[in-house]
Amino acid sequence: MNGKKEAVEINIPPATQAKLLQTEKKSVLGGFSCNTWLWKVWDFCKEDSNRVTFSLKVGLSVLLVSLLSLLRAPYEVFGTNTIWSILTAVIMFEYTVGATFNRGFNRAIGTVLAGILAIAVGQLALRAGQVAEPIVIGISIFLIGVVTSLMKQWPSFLQYEYGFRVTLFTFALIIVSCYRMGNPIRIAMDRLYSIAIGGLVAVLVNALVFPIWAGEQIHKELVNNFNSVADSLEECVKKYLEDDGLNHPEFSKTLEDEFPDEPAYRKCRGTLNSAEKLENLANSAKWEPPHGRFRHFFYPWSECVEVGAVLRYCAYEVMALHGVVHSEIQAPHNLRITFQTEILDATSHAAELVRSLGKDISNMKRSLKTSLLKKVHSSTERLQRAIDMHSYLLTTNCDNPNPVTLSQTLSTNLNDRLADFNTNSLENTQTGNLPRAQGDSSHYYHDMMRKQSRRLHSWPPREVGAFEEEGGIGVNILPRMRALESSAALSLATFTSLLIEFVARLDHLVEAVDKLSIMAKFKDEGL
Repeated sequence: MNGKKEAVEINIPPATQAKLLQTEKKSVLGGFSCNTWLWKVWDFCKEDSNRVTFSLKVGLSVLLVSLLSLLRAPYEVFGTNTIWSILTAVIMFEYTVGATFNRGFNRAIGTVLAGILAIAVGQLALRAGQVAEPIVIGISIFLIGVVTSLMKQWPSFLQYEYGFRVTLFTFALIIVSCYRMGNPIRIAMDRLYSIAIGGLVAVLVNALVFPIWAGEQIHKELVNNFNSVADSLEECVKKYLEDDGLNHPEFSKTLEDEFPDEPAYRKCRGTLNSAEKLENLANSAKWEPPHGRFRHFFYPWSECVEVGAVLRYCAYEVMALHGVVHSEIQAPHNLRITFQTEILDATSHAAELVRSLGKDISNMKRSLKTSLLKKVHSSTERLQRAIDMHSYLLTTNCDNPNPVTLSQTLSTNLNDRLADFNTNSLENTQTGNLPRAQGDSSHYYHDMMRKQSRRLHSWPPREVGAFEEEGGIGVNILPRMRALESSAALSLATFTSLLIEFVARLDHLVEAVDKLSIMAKFKDEGL
């Protein structure tokens, strides 16, 4: 009995467990993937509700056109030509009203042109005789294909590329059908009617049922780009000043993860890739009639594209700042926080100005930016003066940095941030280690920097003690150390210069937005 129980305990449970594990794995795998996919779809739709609206409108337009085939009465009139209505409705329906008008115009011109050419070539082929008819038709298809394909590549006709394509395939289908079925005029007219019905349904549904205007979309895109640049600037500066070097993940791993702890950086990177999107929205908005807030003709949509280009010009500097934050060569943390107040002040005012410009575009109001510009320029000038006054902190070319003189020249803010540095230096002075000769100053300088390097985790990662293992402190070692330390300190100068350059580029951004507000007739903020 015990043996059997043991056999049962040994043999049956493992098989049962294996079977349960397999079924559980399948169910969990299938359920998890399904749930994950559903949540992704939900998040995708929640991110922009217009996506759901657009999808529902497409389904509605296709349903309305399909009634021509589903209902007996219209089918008896149009017959199998209703397939052209369905095809036209699906192809013409675009995300915005302007894009649908644009495509509808191309569709209409291409169809009419193809119908006229098909009728003319068909009549010519009939008069050429039964033997020459297919030859004439074949040559005409070849020539129309060559001409339309060449013209749609012409730079001036790029926006009509879809129209040339419609001309080609509509002409080919009509002329071939006429050759087999005869009566080219009737075939061309029937298909023109069907295409007109499908295009009309697509335009009416898109323009009347919860319309999505390209003008609103381009303004929304610009405002999001302004906010993304401002958020990314603040995020980048905050990370640079708060990073003490204690936790530096591997750069390749961080790059693969696309910097998960920096969401604003990813949005700013999207701003750099928004040129084509803004251009397409501007071209679509030109086809839209006056509506909503855009109630006058000839709205300066091209100027919106120019504003986006200037904004990307500023975003390049933010990306450069991000590159300094994640560079291998980093200034010591105590040196970075020495200028923390000035850097944060310039950053906050610059970000405030960028957001204010985006808000003006969103509200379509014009406000004076004189006070904000003065704050940005004054804060930047303070940062420049601080860097200029204490530029010796960014290089190691000076010998024997006297701590007493240093504390007297720094401002009150700098004195507070270098308190630890002054304390260590005064201790060396009290113990009699203050250098009295040029040779002693080198030893004193090395001791001080060795303590700072051991306390701070900054570039270069190699400990200073490694120099001692190579043979102690010699004449050739000190210049080498100073070169490495100078390179690390100069990264702070690079960061501040990029920040100052970003502020300088804001002047161009203010001018571009002001020009747009004048051309678009924005209301004054006081009105």
